Amino acid sequence: MIGRLFGNVSQRVFHRVLLMMKPQVVFVLGGPGAGKGTQCSKIVENYNYTHLSAGDLLRAERAREESEFGQLIANYIKEGKIVPVEITINLLRKAMEETMQKDEKKYRFLIDGFPRNEDNLKGWNDVMKDKADVKFVLFFDCSNEVCIDRCLERGKSSGRTDDNRESLEKRIQTYLQSTKPIVDLYEKDGKVRTIDGSRSLNEVFDDVKAVLDKEG
Repeated sequence: MIGRLFGNVSQRVFHRVLLMMKPQVVFVLGGPGAGKGTQCSKIVENYNYTHLSAGDLLRAERAREESEFGQLIANYIKEGKIVPVEITINLLRKAMEETMQKDEKKYRFLIDGFPRNEDNLKGWNDVMKDKADVKFVLFFDCSNEVCIDRCLERGKSSGRTDDNRESLEKRIQTYLQSTKPIVDLYEKDGKVRTIDGSRSLNEVFDDVKAVLDKEG
Protein backbone atom coordinates (compact mmCIF):
# COMPACT_ATOMS: atom_id res chain seq x y z
CA MET A 1 0.00 0.00 0.00
CA ILE A 2 2.70 2.46 1.03
CA GLY A 3 4.87 1.73 -1.98
CA ARG A 4 1.96 2.31 -4.32
CA LEU A 5 1.07 5.61 -2.68
CA PHE A 6 4.54 7.15 -2.77
CA GLY A 7 7.52 6.09 -4.87
CA ASN A 8 10.91 5.07 -3.62
CA VAL A 9 12.50 8.18 -5.13
CA SER A 10 10.48 10.60 -3.02
CA GLN A 11 11.22 8.55 0.10
CA ARG A 12 14.97 8.69 -0.59
CA VAL A 13 14.77 12.46 -1.07
CA PHE A 14 12.84 12.76 2.18
CA HIS A 15 15.50 10.76 4.03
CA ARG A 16 18.21 13.08 2.69
CA VAL A 17 16.25 16.11 3.85
CA LEU A 18 15.77 14.53 7.26
CA LEU A 19 19.51 14.04 7.63
CA MET A 20 19.88 17.82 7.39
CA MET A 21 17.05 18.75 9.74
CA LYS A 22 14.49 16.61 11.52
CA PRO A 23 10.94 17.95 11.42
CA GLN A 24 9.91 19.45 14.77
CA VAL A 25 6.34 18.31 15.38
CA VAL A 26 3.56 19.49 17.67
CA PHE A 27 0.54 17.17 17.70
CA VAL A 28 -2.72 19.16 17.97
CA LEU A 29 -5.55 17.14 19.51
CA GLY A 30 -9.08 17.72 20.73
CA GLY A 31 -12.64 16.72 19.88
CA PRO A 32 -14.34 17.67 16.61
CA GLY A 33 -15.15 21.38 16.82
CA ALA A 34 -12.69 22.06 19.67
CA GLY A 35 -11.01 24.76 17.57
CA LYS A 36 -7.92 22.90 16.36
CA GLY A 37 -7.99 24.17 12.79
CA THR A 38 -8.88 27.74 13.73
CA GLN A 39 -6.09 27.97 16.28
CA CYS A 40 -3.58 26.34 13.92
CA SER A 41 -4.35 29.06 11.37
CA LYS A 42 -3.65 31.71 14.01
CA ILE A 43 -0.39 30.00 14.97
CA VAL A 44 0.76 29.92 11.33
CA GLU A 45 0.04 33.65 11.02
CA ASN A 46 2.17 34.46 14.06
CA TYR A 47 4.83 31.74 14.24
CA ASN A 48 7.02 29.87 11.76
CA TYR A 49 4.93 26.71 11.70
CA THR A 50 3.37 24.76 8.83
CA HIS A 51 -0.11 23.41 9.56
CA LEU A 52 -0.84 19.87 8.38
CA SER A 53 -4.37 18.63 9.00
CA ALA A 54 -4.63 14.86 8.82
CA GLY A 55 -8.33 15.21 8.03
CA ASP A 56 -7.76 17.75 5.25
CA LEU A 57 -5.02 15.60 3.71
CA LEU A 58 -7.32 12.58 3.75
CA ARG A 59 -10.22 14.56 2.25
CA ALA A 60 -7.92 15.87 -0.50
CA GLU A 61 -6.70 12.34 -1.23
CA ARG A 62 -10.30 11.12 -1.30
CA ALA A 63 -11.15 13.82 -3.88
CA ARG A 64 -8.08 13.16 -6.05
CA GLU A 65 -9.40 11.51 -9.21
CA GLU A 66 -6.56 9.06 -9.71
CA SER A 67 -6.45 7.97 -6.05
CA GLU A 68 -7.02 4.23 -5.65
CA PHE A 69 -7.83 4.82 -1.96
CA GLY A 70 -10.46 7.54 -2.44
CA GLN A 71 -13.50 5.32 -1.91
CA LEU A 72 -11.90 3.56 1.05
CA ILE A 73 -11.17 6.91 2.72
CA ALA A 74 -14.70 8.14 1.95
CA ASN A 75 -16.26 5.11 3.61
CA TYR A 76 -14.18 5.51 6.78
CA ILE A 77 -14.92 9.25 7.04
CA LYS A 78 -18.67 8.74 6.48
CA GLU A 79 -18.81 6.22 9.32
CA GLY A 80 -16.74 8.44 11.62
CA LYS A 81 -14.06 5.74 11.74
CA ILE A 82 -10.28 6.14 11.66
CA VAL A 83 -8.58 5.65 8.28
CA PRO A 84 -5.81 2.97 8.15
CA VAL A 85 -2.62 4.37 9.62
CA GLU A 86 -0.42 3.57 6.60
CA ILE A 87 -2.38 5.99 4.43
CA THR A 88 -2.43 8.82 6.95
CA ILE A 89 1.25 8.63 7.93
CA ASN A 90 2.42 8.62 4.34
CA LEU A 91 0.23 11.58 3.44
CA LEU A 92 1.85 13.41 6.38
CA ARG A 93 5.34 12.31 5.31
CA LYS A 94 4.73 13.49 1.76
CA ALA A 95 3.43 16.87 2.96
CA MET A 96 6.44 17.40 5.25
CA GLU A 97 8.82 16.35 2.50
CA GLU A 98 7.33 18.80 0.00
CA THR A 99 7.36 21.65 2.52
CA MET A 100 10.99 21.11 3.54
CA GLN A 101 12.12 20.74 -0.08
CA LYS A 102 10.62 24.14 -0.92
CA ASP A 103 12.07 25.92 2.13
CA GLU A 104 14.67 24.37 4.44
CA LYS A 105 13.65 26.81 7.19
CA LYS A 106 10.15 25.32 7.24
CA TYR A 107 10.83 22.40 9.55
CA ARG A 108 8.30 23.08 12.32
CA PHE A 109 4.93 21.41 11.87
CA LEU A 110 1.56 21.43 13.59
CA ILE A 111 -0.03 18.05 12.91
CA ASP A 112 -3.72 18.50 13.56
CA GLY A 113 -6.00 15.54 14.30
CA PHE A 114 -3.27 12.90 14.62
CA PRO A 115 -2.55 10.46 16.22
CA ARG A 116 -6.19 9.54 16.71
CA ASN A 117 -5.78 6.11 18.30
CA GLU A 118 -3.17 3.65 19.59
CA ASP A 119 -2.74 2.17 16.11
CA ASN A 120 -1.91 5.66 14.78
CA LEU A 121 0.59 6.20 17.59
CA LYS A 122 2.23 2.80 17.07
CA GLY A 123 2.42 3.44 13.32
CA TRP A 124 4.00 6.85 13.89
CA ASN A 125 6.55 5.43 16.32
CA ASP A 126 7.40 2.57 13.98
CA VAL A 127 7.87 4.79 10.91
CA MET A 128 8.74 8.26 12.20
CA LYS A 129 10.23 7.95 15.69
CA ASP A 130 13.82 8.49 14.50
CA LYS A 131 12.84 10.77 11.62
CA ALA A 132 10.89 13.50 13.45
CA ASP A 133 10.90 15.00 16.96
CA VAL A 134 7.55 15.33 18.72
CA LYS A 135 7.99 18.35 20.99
CA PHE A 136 4.65 18.19 22.79
CA VAL A 137 0.87 17.78 22.36
CA LEU A 138 -1.30 20.90 22.19
CA PHE A 139 -4.63 19.68 23.57
CA PHE A 140 -7.82 21.73 23.18
CA ASP A 141 -10.21 20.65 25.91
CA CYS A 142 -13.84 21.38 25.08
CA SER A 143 -17.22 19.92 26.14
CA ASN A 144 -19.09 17.60 23.77
CA GLU A 145 -22.06 19.99 23.65
CA VAL A 146 -19.93 22.96 22.56
CA CYS A 147 -18.15 20.82 19.98
CA ILE A 148 -21.40 19.58 18.43
CA ASP A 149 -22.93 23.07 18.31
CA ARG A 150 -19.83 24.49 16.62
CA CYS A 151 -19.69 21.72 14.01
CA LEU A 152 -23.40 22.03 13.19
CA GLU A 153 -22.92 25.76 12.70
CA ARG A 154 -19.80 25.13 10.60
CA GLY A 155 -21.71 22.56 8.55
CA LYS A 156 -24.03 25.27 7.21
CA SER A 157 -21.18 26.60 5.07
CA SER A 158 -18.29 24.10 5.22
CA GLY A 159 -19.59 21.64 2.66
CA ARG A 160 -18.17 18.85 4.81
CA THR A 161 -20.28 15.70 4.64
CA ASP A 162 -19.39 14.79 8.24
CA ASP A 163 -20.68 18.05 9.80
CA ASN A 164 -24.10 16.58 10.62
CA ARG A 165 -25.46 15.34 13.94
CA GLU A 166 -25.35 11.62 13.10
CA SER A 167 -21.73 11.70 11.95
CA LEU A 168 -20.77 14.05 14.79
CA GLU A 169 -22.10 11.75 17.48
CA LYS A 170 -20.10 8.88 15.95
CA ARG A 171 -16.99 11.06 15.69
CA ILE A 172 -17.25 12.16 19.32
CA GLN A 173 -17.63 8.56 20.50
CA THR A 174 -14.58 7.62 18.41
CA TYR A 175 -12.69 10.55 19.93
CA LEU A 176 -13.60 9.62 23.51
CA GLN A 177 -12.82 5.92 23.05
CA SER A 178 -9.73 6.19 20.85
CA THR A 179 -8.12 9.66 20.86
CA LYS A 180 -8.54 10.86 24.44
CA PRO A 181 -6.50 7.87 25.73
CA ILE A 182 -3.62 9.04 23.49
CA VAL A 183 -3.72 12.44 25.20
CA ASP A 184 -3.65 10.64 28.55
CA LEU A 185 -0.59 8.62 27.47
CA TYR A 186 1.35 11.77 26.54
CA GLU A 187 0.16 13.41 29.76
CA LYS A 188 1.99 10.72 31.75
CA ASP A 189 5.20 11.76 29.97
CA GLY A 190 4.60 15.43 30.78
CA LYS A 191 4.22 16.28 27.11
CA VAL A 192 0.68 17.72 27.05
CA ARG A 193 -0.13 21.44 27.07
CA THR A 194 -3.87 21.75 27.80
CA ILE A 195 -5.88 24.73 26.54
CA ASP A 196 -9.50 25.48 27.49
CA GLY A 197 -11.02 25.51 23.99
CA SER A 198 -14.54 26.51 25.03
CA ARG A 199 -13.81 30.25 25.18
CA SER A 200 -13.58 32.91 22.47
CA LEU A 201 -11.01 32.60 19.68
CA ASN A 202 -8.80 35.39 21.04
CA GLU A 203 -8.95 34.18 24.64
CA VAL A 204 -7.89 30.71 23.53
CA PHE A 205 -5.10 32.09 21.35
CA ASP A 206 -3.71 34.13 24.24
CA ASP A 207 -3.13 30.85 26.08
CA VAL A 208 -1.70 29.24 22.94
CA LYS A 209 0.80 32.10 22.58
CA ALA A 210 1.86 31.70 26.19
CA VAL A 211 2.60 28.00 25.55
CA LEU A 212 4.49 28.59 22.30
CA ASP A 213 6.52 31.49 23.69
CA LYS A 214 7.57 29.36 26.64
CA GLU A 215 8.38 26.27 24.55
CA GLY A 216 10.41 28.24 22.01
